[in-house]
Amino acid sequence: MQGAVGKPMNRVDGRLKVTGGARYAAEFPVAGVKHAVLVQTTIAKGTITAMDVAAIKALPGILEVITSETAGATQLLSKDVLYSGQTVAVVVAESFEAAAHGASALKITYNAQPTKADFKASLDTASPPRPRLRGDVQAGLDGAAKRVEQTYTTPTEHHNPMEAHGTVAAWTDGKVTVYDSTQGVISTAQTVAGRMGIPPADVHVVDPFVGGGFGCKGNVWPHTSLCVLAARIVGHPVKLSLTRKQMFTSNGHRPSTVQTEKFAASADGKLTAIVHDGKCDQAQRDGFVESAGVAHPILYACANASVSDRPVKLDIPPGTYMRAPGEASGTFGLESAMDELAYELGIDPLELRLRNHADVDPSNGKPWSSKSLKECYIQAADRFGWSKRTMAPGSMRKGNVLVGMGMATATYPSNFMQANARATIDDEGKVLIEIATQDLGTGTYTILTQIAAEALDVDPKAVRVEIADSKLPNAPLSGGSWSATSAGTAVKAAAEALRTKLGGDSKGYVAAVKATGQKTASAEARGQRVEGANAYSFHGFGAQFCEVHVDPDFRTIKVARWVGAFGLGKVLNEKTLRSQLQGGVIWGIGMGLLEESMMDPRHGRYVNSNLAEYHVPVNRDIPDIDIIMVPEEDKWISPLGAKGAGEIGITGACAALANAVYHATGKRVRDLPITLDKIL
Repeated sequence: MQGAVGKPMNRVDGRLKVTGGARYAAEFPVAGVKHAVLVQTTIAKGTITAMDVAAIKALPGILEVITSETAGATQLLSKDVLYSGQTVAVVVAESFEAAAHGASALKITYNAQPTKADFKASLDTASPPRPRLRGDVQAGLDGAAKRVEQTYTTPTEHHNPMEAHGTVAAWTDGKVTVYDSTQGVISTAQTVAGRMGIPPADVHVVDPFVGGGFGCKGNVWPHTSLCVLAARIVGHPVKLSLTRKQMFTSNGHRPSTVQTEKFAASADGKLTAIVHDGKCDQAQRDGFVESAGVAHPILYACANASVSDRPVKLDIPPGTYMRAPGEASGTFGLESAMDELAYELGIDPLELRLRNHADVDPSNGKPWSSKSLKECYIQAADRFGWSKRTMAPGSMRKGNVLVGMGMATATYPSNFMQANARATIDDEGKVLIEIATQDLGTGTYTILTQIAAEALDVDPKAVRVEIADSKLPNAPLSGGSWSATSAGTAVKAAAEALRTKLGGDSKGYVAAVKATGQKTASAEARGQRVEGANAYSFHGFGAQFCEVHVDPDFRTIKVARWVGAFGLGKVLNEKTLRSQLQGGVIWGIGMGLLEESMMDPRHGRYVNSNLAEYHVPVNRDIPDIDIIMVPEEDKWISPLGAKGAGEIGITGACAALANAVYHATGKRVRDLPITLDKIL
C-alpha cells in the first residue's frame, strides 16, 4: 500500500504481547525439560582448590554437576578465578528447585589472592595513551582566549532488561534447537556450533520476542553454551535462566569512566583545541573499552584535537556494549565541558554550539550524508522557550523553586549492515517476509510489515513477518542502531524483486502466482549500500533541552520538562520512532540522576545487584517528553533512507540535565549520578 511507510501504525505484535501470547526464550514448552542453575564464585581473584561435587550428585533429583573438568566445558569454565560472580559450575536436576538447592549447597574451596577492584584508586595503572591527533593541539591551547580543563566521571551501570537471559536447549540426532534470549540468532548459532564442535547448520536458534537487550544480549555469553552442553550430557532438554543478581556479573556492564577534558576557544567562541583523555575499567581478560571520546572528533568544527581512551585492568566482570556505548557516557563530559566553556566566554550555550557547527565531518573532511542539526537546535529551542532563559545560575524561579534550563547536542553514527530477506506471496495474495533479524521490543515486526506493504503495494494486513530464526535468510545481530535500515533495506529489495518477478502489477499478483502452476512465488535479495556511499560520513544528530526544578532547602531535583529534536532521515513509523527516542531520553534521565552499580572494592563485588537498590526511573520521575522529528532526506545511508534511532535518544541527555542543574543552583556536578548531596 502506497504511503504505508512512515505512518504511526500500531505494533503488529502488540496484541500477542498484552495478552501473553508472545513467547520469550525461557517460555517455550519442551517435553521432558530438566533444569540447570549456575554456580558462581564468591571471591574475586584466586584459584579453586576443591569442589565437593560428589556430595551434590548424591542429592535427590541431581542429574549432573558440570565443572571445568567435564568434557566439553574446559573453554567455558575454569579453576582460575578472575572476578566475583564468575560461573564455575552448573548443576543440572530434575526440577528447578533441586538444581537451585544443589547449586547453593556446592562447597568450593579457594586459594584467594589480593583483589584489585577499586577503579579510581587504580587510575595510574591505565594503559599508555595512544591519542588520535589532528592539527597542532598545543598551539590551539596556547593561543586560546579561554580554556576549560575539568574531569567528569560516570559510574558502572548495568542493563537490567525486563527479560533476564534465558536458554532452552534440546538435542535430536546430533543437532540442537536453542531458544535463547539474544540480539543475534545467527551469531548465537555460529558461536554455539564452534563451542560444541559441530557444523553451524546443526544449530537452530529461535527467539521471536526479546524483552529488551540494550547490548547485554549482543554477545554469546557462556551460560548459553553451558545450557546446550548440559542438554547434550544429560540426554534431555535443559532450561537455564539467570537470576537478577546473576545478571550483574554474567552479561557485561557499562564500564566506569574518568574523562579529563581540555576545551579552548578564541574570544569569539570558535574552538581552537579539544583534548579528551578517557579512562575506563576493564576486566583482566576482556578487550572491551568504553570509548568515551568517540564523539569528540566529529561533533564540532575544530582544527586541533587529541582523543584517547585507556583501560584500567581490574578483577571485575567483563564490560560490554550498553545503549550508545561510548557516546552515552562520553557526551556527558563533552557537552558539560561545552557548557562550562560557554560560561567562561559569556556566550549563550546554544549560540556557542551554533558558532562551532561542523559543516563537514572534521575527522575526515567528508560531507555528511545529511545533517539537520541546526534545524534541530532551532526547532527544539523555539518549542522549549530557550529565549526566555536568563544566563546567570540561580536567576530563575517558580515561586520558591529554583528553575534550571540546560541543553546539549545528541549524536550517534548511522550504521548499515548487509542483510538478506525473502518475500513470498501465495495464490490468495497473502505475503510472507522472512529474515533472521530480531525485534528487541523496538517495533521491527511492524516497520518490516510497512516496508513490504509499500514495496508490494498491498494492504499491511496481508503481510506476515517471520524473524529471529537462524534458518531464515542471513541478517546481522540487532545493535549499533542499524537493524531498521539494514533489515528494512533487505526487505525492500526482496519485495521489489518479487514484484518484478510477478510483473509489477499488484492487482495481478494472484493470477501471476497461479500462472506458475505453484501455490506460491518467492524472491530473495540482499540489501545493498547505495553506490558512492563511501564518500560520505553518516551520523544522526539531535538537540536535547531540559528544565529542572530544585527545592532550595532539600535540594531534591525534579525533571519538569523535556524537548528533544532529531534529524534521522526517513521516518519508518512515527509512533515507534517516537517511542524509541522517548525511551532513550528516559534512560538518560536515569543515567543522570539514579543509576550506579556500587562496587565493594575489598571483595570485588557489586553490593546493589537487584532492582530494589539499583535505581531506575519510574513514571513519577519522568515528565512529558516532547519529541520533534525534523524532516530529513538521506539518499546515501541506504536505499531506504532511514537512520537508526535506538541509541541517539540517550546521548547528550545526562549532560543537558547536569547543565540544567548548574543553571538552577550554581553547583557544577561532574560526577554522575547527580544526587542531592552533591548540590548541597
